[in-house]
Amino acid sequence: MTDRLKGVLVTFDHDIREDDAEQIIAAIRMIKCVAEVSPIVRNHEDLMARVRVDGEWRKKLMALLVDTGTNKSGG
Repeated sequence: MTDRLKGVLVTFDHDIREDDAEQIIAAIRMIKCVAEVSPIVRNHEDLMARVRVDGEWRKKLMALLVDTGTNKSGG
């Protein structure tokens, strides 16, 4: 037996200006069984989360580079 879905969340691959997204939103509204489409506005919390993720990614990359540079045993 399969689960029943009450909806899906669509996320853009980058932030889009509201007026540029109007056609995308209109197209989604035309899809069968779509009852509501509500834009989600970017806010300061989104920016903070992105900065934190970027910082973590940079730390891990630097740790990998440092470890690779100091471990020259070649396996």
